[in-house]
Amino acid sequence: MVNVASHYGAARVSRDGSLVKDYAAVPIRPSTLRIGLIIGLAAALAGCKHRGIDETGGVTITRSICPAVALPAYTGDITLFDPPSSRASSAIDVVATITDLRGACNDVAPADLTSNVTFKVLGQRTNPSGARDVVLPYFVTVMRGGTGVLSKSIGRVQLHFDDGQLRAETTGSGTATVSRALSTLPPAINQRITRRRRAGEADAAVDPMSDPKVRAAVRSASFEVLVGFQLTEDQLSYNARR
Repeated sequence: MVNVASHYGAARVSRDGSLVKDYAAVPIRPSTLRIGLIIGLAAALAGCKHRGIDETGGVTITRSICPAVALPAYTGDITLFDPPSSRASSAIDVVATITDLRGACNDVAPADLTSNVTFKVLGQRTNPSGARDVVLPYFVTVMRGGTGVLSKSIGRVQLHFDDGQLRAETTGSGTATVSRALSTLPPAINQRITRRRRAGEADAAVDPMSDPKVRAAVRSASFEVLVGFQLTEDQLSYNARR
């Protein structure tokens, strides 16, 4: 039905920062999942629709079957401390941020939709002495309907700091494949959402999404690809408190 095939490994990183194939599915932590649900479904509704104006001046909305791509709250940053047990600002060692998250959907294949996800990781350290490599874990999760985790893969990105350098940058990527059939609304539901409504009709002002059956069908056909740092519970709490 749905799978993730990503070009990053669970444990091995090459010298140039690229990730070696070594797939591993790891259960998502409940705290990360709960945080991701809100932004994931919101992104699906906002990112998978296109608006236009028809000849009558009405607004038309076209739903895309491609999965939305989102960065769950509090998972876009990671802070490393030295010593690790300290949370003092003077003990901050390395800070990294995921930015420029993009998803490109390829819907040419008749059976599947492929979303290629790319992003940048910007890092900064406090001590510029010596060359150093910092490896950071991240996850790529496919969710359905904002609540169901279908698959999760763990990857690694490597930040390389040259001697005397405070900043470093690298990139990460992943690929999510989703069933076209599961992403497509049933014809009857799609007709209810997209049919033209005229002034004076009994249900002209009734939002079709107010029908629980319509909402459930749209939710079931909505997929999201969530990307973020694979944080410990302590790191996630630190991000939420700042």
